[in-house]
Amino acid sequence: MVALALVLAGCADREPAEPPEPRVTLEPVAFEALDGWAADDHEAALRTFERSCSKIGRVDPGKDWGVAGRVSAWQQACREAERAQGDARRFFETAFNPWRVRFGDESTGLFTGYYEPLLDGARRPDARHTVPIRARPADLIDVDLGAFDPELKGRRLAGRIQDARLVPYPDRAAIDHGAIDAQAPAVVWVDDPVAKFFLQIQGSGQVRLADGETMRIGYAAQNGRAYRAIGRDLIEMGALTRENVSLQSIRRWLEEHPDRAAEIMERNGSYVFFRELTELNGAEGPLGAQNVPLEPGRSLAVDRKFWPLGMPVWLQTTAPFPEGDRPLHRLLIAQDTGGAIRGPIRGDVFWGAGDLAEHVAGHMKSDGSMIVLLPRESAPTS
Repeated sequence: MVALALVLAGCADREPAEPPEPRVTLEPVAFEALDGWAADDHEAALRTFERSCSKIGRVDPGKDWGVAGRVSAWQQACREAERAQGDARRFFETAFNPWRVRFGDESTGLFTGYYEPLLDGARRPDARHTVPIRARPADLIDVDLGAFDPELKGRRLAGRIQDARLVPYPDRAAIDHGAIDAQAPAVVWVDDPVAKFFLQIQGSGQVRLADGETMRIGYAAQNGRAYRAIGRDLIEMGALTRENVSLQSIRRWLEEHPDRAAEIMERNGSYVFFRELTELNGAEGPLGAQNVPLEPGRSLAVDRKFWPLGMPVWLQTTAPFPEGDRPLHRLLIAQDTGGAIRGPIRGDVFWGAGDLAEHVAGHMKSDGSMIVLLPRESAPTS
């Protein structure tokens, strides 16, 4: 009895095991069952996909992309895209099979938007332009965890070496207070710390210089700290409500409370570094994680833990235009990632630049579903 009591006591003290993560499953669907499929602009989707093919073609064909199949199947689809001969819809219907994504019992997820903001700046600091947009630090080290454990595919760490050990990189607060000034020179200087904060969330932008030149800047690296949505903090503080929280309302609150803005922004420890994009022409979108120019309304940021870049995704959700919500049923291409984009049914739609893009991206927080298009010769393993 004493032995039994000791065993039971040990069981009582043991931490309960965490429930396993829900499983991703794929359900076959027919193209004709996709609401709006026939009316979509398949040519626009094909042009966007062909940009991704320029990168897919450089990957080892024997590489396994998990549920998405081997790279060789994607390279075959890219070769077929070159022969599409003006019939983009037929290409997608013959080269791919559509699969509805489920995550445990869920078949819907959150879809948001992002855009390319415009800031005012200068190449050198002056009385007005005192806020640095920093380049990748010289001492920042990126670690691909998937190289150590296949179960960690798509996950990464960032840090720096200190006393022969890899330690976390400084967070936003430390960086803003000078912790890495010597390691990360400024690419450009801007006049608004709030605008810089939202530039880092978007991941790319344009900077209008005093001489009339427009500088394009894009993502170079991130400090490895977890992204924290400060909108949730403002809701918990009672400053905003779940109904009215948006990029615009968050920005307005920060601008109206300059005495608290820095403290609130520093709660998001994630910090993005930039580089000047001299390789882009004025008509091209910014570069995404796949290193191809993003296409407004056709490029999608996804979680690379689950999906490869270059994958076509049929999205069924809504988009908040100024005159009201519109159905957003269209084919997009996964070409980017983001710190807040986590999960298999989660996406961020790129809307381009300008006031309309800012409005739609800033207000978009829509439930929706994802149907992924996988090469016909790829049989999902889920």
